[in-house]
Amino acid sequence: MKFDSYEPGDFYDEMFLAKNQPRPQAAPLIERINALSEGELLQRQQAAQIALFKLGVTFNVYGDTQGTERIFPFDIVPRIVAADEWEQLERGLKQRIQALNLFIADIYSEQKIIKDGIIPAELIYSATGYLKPCMGLKPPGGIWCHITGTDLVRDKDGQWYVLEDNMRCPSGVSYVLENRRVMKSTFPQVFRSMDIRPVDEYPSYLLETLLNLAPPNLQDPRVVVLTPGIFNSAYFEHSFLAQQMGVELVEGRDLVVADGYLQMRTTKGLQRVDVVYRRIDDDFIDPLAFRADSMLGVPGLMEVYRAGRVAIANALGTGVADDKVIYAYVPQMIRYYLGEDQILANVPTYLCWEPKQLDYVLNNLDKLVVKAANESGGYGMLVGTQATPEQRQEFAQKIQANPRNYIAQPTLCLSRVPTLVDSHFAGCHVDLRPYILYGKEICVSPGGLTRVALKRGSLVVNSSQGGGSKDTWVLRE
Repeated sequence: MKFDSYEPGDFYDEMFLAKNQPRPQAAPLIERINALSEGELLQRQQAAQIALFKLGVTFNVYGDTQGTERIFPFDIVPRIVAADEWEQLERGLKQRIQALNLFIADIYSEQKIIKDGIIPAELIYSATGYLKPCMGLKPPGGIWCHITGTDLVRDKDGQWYVLEDNMRCPSGVSYVLENRRVMKSTFPQVFRSMDIRPVDEYPSYLLETLLNLAPPNLQDPRVVVLTPGIFNSAYFEHSFLAQQMGVELVEGRDLVVADGYLQMRTTKGLQRVDVVYRRIDDDFIDPLAFRADSMLGVPGLMEVYRAGRVAIANALGTGVADDKVIYAYVPQMIRYYLGEDQILANVPTYLCWEPKQLDYVLNNLDKLVVKAANESGGYGMLVGTQATPEQRQEFAQKIQANPRNYIAQPTLCLSRVPTLVDSHFAGCHVDLRPYILYGKEICVSPGGLTRVALKRGSLVVNSSQGGGSKDTWVLRE
């Protein structure tokens, strides 16, 4: 199988400038693949998928009647990012996370950005991720967003855009690490010849970030990963990261508040917990403070957290920054808090809560992508160009019933990467989720999760909607 017949098409192709014209950073890989014997690449693709299956790389689909676990589809052709391009992305991500952290700290304290008229108060208070019980919280070091997954896309012109921010419980980094492990065994010669930045240090950096939250006088602080349990869609990742960091994986029933501290039940009695890497949404983490019907959290945890006797990553309340309406104001946040222009642009966004913009959206649904403010995973959205008139009319009614809950964006011509589809190469649309850790300093893991839309012509890359993943190679100079 060779690239001779591959057509980049009228999109930005991550590996080809034009037909049979590789981008410089991709040329060594393309040459290597073209040199493989007939059928060898397909064999390597199958071997890679089997290896991931044996490693247990799965995800769960809610409401799936055919079984809860699925293997995460993987494509063997990686995405390659040149060194100079990554340097700009890294600077832009660090700038964005710094501004968002300052924003979250501000709205749970002095609320200067509201008082100065930068963001309307009603947008903050009506956000489902804004939690009044978090007012006055002071997380260690003033850091709220310790682990972030920021979704990026590239348009037809080759420009990068931020699609959304994920600060509550961003998932997917385990696939990055396992994909890389499999790719290194699949293309060992290419890894030796190309200077690809490693990703396997992420668990060590994550543990260091978490330990940084513990009180400095503790000799051996205890860190745990708090999971909702085996039926959560990202349970594989929870157990994987706990194992990689060498810390306990716990559920809410394994923890209890006793003697003013969070403690873990063990065969040797209760043992104090100092740092919680929580993979549970805020609403479920303490039934006394939030949802009284939650069976996943720990009663009294919020009181211990507020007293500074336990650290939680990400800090409770960070979900307000995930709201897609609040997302539209990040450029203003960067100017307000940092006095800088944004390095990475937002996708142009229409806010349906503003009457003029609402009229435009309703009259142009056939050209726009409409998203609910707090949905994820490809749910709660309308891709107008692919929807039927009936679907657009139904969605218009939803928007009119609750304008605050919706934004709209132009349909981007997402960049594509050659992908194995039905035993040949096809250009499939991709996005990119880099992972950013905020400890003593901000660290961006090189690359991230490239998600690929495996359905022909689809723009939806989410695994729950039929998407898969690719390894992401960031090259050194």
